Amino acid sequence: MTAVLEYERLSLSTAAARNLATTTKTAPQMQEITSRWLLRVLPWVETKGGVYRVNRRLSYVVGDGRVTFTNTGADVRVIPRELTELPALRGFADDGVLSALADRFRQQEFGPGEPIAREGQPADRVVLIAHGKARCTRAGAYGDPVTLGVLGDGEFFGADLLAAPDVSTWDATITAQTACTVLVLHRDELNGAFSVLREHAATLAEGRNRPQNKHGEKEIALAAGHDGEPALPGTYVDYEAAPREYELSVAQTVLRVHSRVADLYNDPMDQVEHQLKLTVHALRERQEHELVNNRDFGLLHNADLRQRVHTRTGPPTPDDLDDLLSRRRKTRYILAHPRAIAAFNRECTGRGVYPSTVDVDGQTMPGWRGVPLLPCDKIPVSATGCTSIIAMRTGADDQGVVGLRQTGLPDEYEPGLNVRFMGLDERGIISYLVSTYHSAAVLVPDALGVLDSVEVDR
Repeated sequence: MTAVLEYERLSLSTAAARNLATTTKTAPQMQEITSRWLLRVLPWVETKGGVYRVNRRLSYVVGDGRVTFTNTGADVRVIPRELTELPALRGFADDGVLSALADRFRQQEFGPGEPIAREGQPADRVVLIAHGKARCTRAGAYGDPVTLGVLGDGEFFGADLLAAPDVSTWDATITAQTACTVLVLHRDELNGAFSVLREHAATLAEGRNRPQNKHGEKEIALAAGHDGEPALPGTYVDYEAAPREYELSVAQTVLRVHSRVADLYNDPMDQVEHQLKLTVHALRERQEHELVNNRDFGLLHNADLRQRVHTRTGPPTPDDLDDLLSRRRKTRYILAHPRAIAAFNRECTGRGVYPSTVDVDGQTMPGWRGVPLLPCDKIPVSATGCTSIIAMRTGADDQGVVGLRQTGLPDEYEPGLNVRFMGLDERGIISYLVSTYHSAAVLVPDALGVLDSVEVDR
């Protein structure tokens, strides 16, 4: 056998040399950090006492919510109490009657393109959309069909039948865009029965005849266009008797650092400082998540149902964003998941449309109609590839959306965030309580709008 001679080095290896060298190192890196545009663009209102009360002009309840359903396999049933979301049943409290009424709804299935109701035909039924999406169209002034909007899960039409015994006609054609499951209650099911519903609906109708503007607010009596010296109307502005109050929410954690680490390994970088820095980043990320998704004050759950619209075809198109923008004045920002922004750009490219750019805090961002389109990965994308797009007007002066926080906290580290020393335990571990207090408020309903059913994978 031939012996293999081991290679003899002629100089010191780099691996050994590093034992005597001072390395060049970075500060700790973190993938979770995002741009957090929502936290940057929200105007923050100082909230002393931890509570923010939103006083509004008195509005009459009109009952135009959404209905919730349950299902056993493929069989769908409306939850009886959810029927009070229909305008004619708002405030109705007889559970027995509601349960009997819910039992009379019959399930029907419609395929894509099938008409659910036709313009001009008798409006002889109440239709609840349990699942799917339907388009509302009407003949325009020149005979072409005009799209009025899109109905989605939980929405309904024909509910006026509960209040008006006379049969009218459909004023629009409702066509299923996707496979739709609907629950239908025919007029014949109501004839001769449920007189108590008629009485309740008539009482509500009398209340709705009170003078009010198009937003449902109590009308302010005015006179205009007169001459001479007529008697002028007297008026006053009424307020909501029980305005909504927003309490500051909190995100907290306890940061623990061993005293040995803090004592011996602080050069050239302060271990406590960098531990705290990354912890604060994580709390700020959670804070933005809560501002979007919290069921109490999050933007997605606080958008008025009248300010929620559905996409016409699935992917977000320029027409969809125009519909969203048209529902409010002075929209300042649009927030969307990065995948939704990519889907919108694909739709624009397919149409030969090129969105403009907008300057936001010195950064060039994509925009639409002069409104910046900001990425926010806290807006969820469902397993089916659907998400939402948020449009909002901001600032208290414009009756928009505002962020809530309290500054001047003990041991404040950043505005609205404090770090409090909790002591040293018997194991030599130093503990710090890191807390951030926050919430968000929508001052008037049209300050916030949501485009739902946005497909990002098509």
